[in-house]
Amino acid sequence: MRQLQGMDASFVALETRNSPMHIGSILIYNPETAPGGFVRFKDILNFFESRMQLSRTIRQRLVRVPFDLDYPYWIEDPDFDLEYHVRHIALPKPGDWRQLCIQAARIFARPLDLTRPPWEFTIVEGLENIEGVAKGSYAMVTKVHHAAIDGMSGVDLLEAMHTLDPNEAAPQAPDDWQPERVPNPVELLGKSYFNAITNPMKQLEVAAKAAPGLAKALKGMVAKEFDLSREMIAPKTRFNRKISGHRVVEGRSVPLADIKMIRQAVDGAKVNDVFLSIVGGAMRKYLLAKEDLPKKTLTAMAPISVRSKDEKGDMGNQVAAMVAPLGTHIEDPLERLQYCHDRTKNSKAMTEAMGARNMTEASKVSPALWMSLGAQLYTRLGLANRGVGPIFSTVVTNVPGPPVPIYSSGARLESQMGLVCLTDGMGLGHVVQSYTDEATISFTACRELLPDPEFYIECIVESFDELRDAAKAAAVAPAKKKAARKTPAKPAKGGTKRATSRSTPTRKGKGSQKS
Repeated sequence: MRQLQGMDASFVALETRNSPMHIGSILIYNPETAPGGFVRFKDILNFFESRMQLSRTIRQRLVRVPFDLDYPYWIEDPDFDLEYHVRHIALPKPGDWRQLCIQAARIFARPLDLTRPPWEFTIVEGLENIEGVAKGSYAMVTKVHHAAIDGMSGVDLLEAMHTLDPNEAAPQAPDDWQPERVPNPVELLGKSYFNAITNPMKQLEVAAKAAPGLAKALKGMVAKEFDLSREMIAPKTRFNRKISGHRVVEGRSVPLADIKMIRQAVDGAKVNDVFLSIVGGAMRKYLLAKEDLPKKTLTAMAPISVRSKDEKGDMGNQVAAMVAPLGTHIEDPLERLQYCHDRTKNSKAMTEAMGARNMTEASKVSPALWMSLGAQLYTRLGLANRGVGPIFSTVVTNVPGPPVPIYSSGARLESQMGLVCLTDGMGLGHVVQSYTDEATISFTACRELLPDPEFYIECIVESFDELRDAAKAAAVAPAKKKAARKTPAKPAKGGTKRATSRSTPTRKGKGSQKS
């Protein structure tokens, strides 16, 4: 039996019917690489069963302390049933992309049963009319509670359920897993009493570790190594309200080479800066079309992994949060990219000065009862609709995927699209992922706050296209100037002066006016 830490427990505390706290993905597989060129549902069950020992998440369930007086515990589920967690459905004809997204949104909107291991995988057949997807392919919609995994440990779970070779044999090591007895309420209350006594000492220890970071942060502010700008606090938008229990999901894949090419347009820019700029451009277009764009920039919460190599296979969350302004007040795509890079660099410097790991450790000593009560009151009082909103406009989480093809039950993974949990005050979230030579930008949103996902995905595509074209133009311009310098100028008529060339004005992107 192992107790959850503060951040993991917060995801359990935040769980409501309208805000299920799980994350997941839509994975698409091509069975042509599997034995016989097809995969049966029975094959998938057998494959997962043969590899369960590779992941701690698969067979562990939560046990909550009475009255939420302390953090919950993980135990090995004595009633584990694989067929409960792996489901099987099919799309009706014509089996197109829109139907898959609607079905995935319905599945993702349903809360997990927290009296069982908190995950579900749904196999979806009938993908017969999706461009670029081979006939006979199938999808897998995954849901795993955020208390169990963060982005990086989610990658480890993905690796446990996949192989690098379609014909790789099952692990030879014996599965020595043993179920545990479910503790009774008296035992749990006894443990909570002991933890309540020792928690103040833990708080002092965390405070002592955090003090040097706070001092370093203050010193950095005085030395102007970074700044605390009003841009770090986002204006409220239509997405920062109380959410419903309904969801919409969508996403598009673009060449990873284009993302890397765009990055080179701004000196020192990172791939994550490019993604932030694309999302900023998309939100700008969407809100302009609704005549609802604030003058001040919107911001994103960008998770930072602080997971060490030794913690790679551990369950739970080892992340800190960074504020990333999105530049939604800037029309020009390259200017927006430069802005995102500058402000993200500032946020990183501030986070590093304070110590991202210390920020994570501080969450582990928050009183469980107050955390639970605070989360429930925020939802039940509808504070998200009363002007009390988060400092972030949205979430943009970057999850690196495998650089080489991987296989599940012998079928090749062709594409993956991330899904993220939402809370009151945060009705729109984005996941950016890489896999082999593609990058996918996807979003999850409350259907009441974003009722037109087909339009918002158009905004994302247009934002990417504009940034890519601007980066290409910026790369071509220096080459043209260099070529012009090498070409001898013709003498002007009536004199010996050389003709001069005028500089071309910078091309600016235009905001969409669709509605």
